[in-house]
Amino acid sequence: MSIIDIHNDKFVDMRFITELTGQSDKWFYKIIQEGKFPKPIKFGRSSRWLEREVKEWLEERVKNSRA
Repeated sequence: MSIIDIHNDKFVDMRFITELTGQSDKWFYKIIQEGKFPKPIKFGRSSRWLEREVKEWLEERVKNSRA
């Protein structure tokens, strides 16, 4: 994992992730439990992810599917 730079990244919610990927929130929460997707950052009851981590995860999936 690279250095976290919260000044040049933004926090995204599950809606952003599901719209970006077309997958359901239930599917993402399942793979979070399996350790296959970044854990959320909690702000009270809200869950957010760093956009960079989500996009890095997605890029890795694309890369692996092309190998």
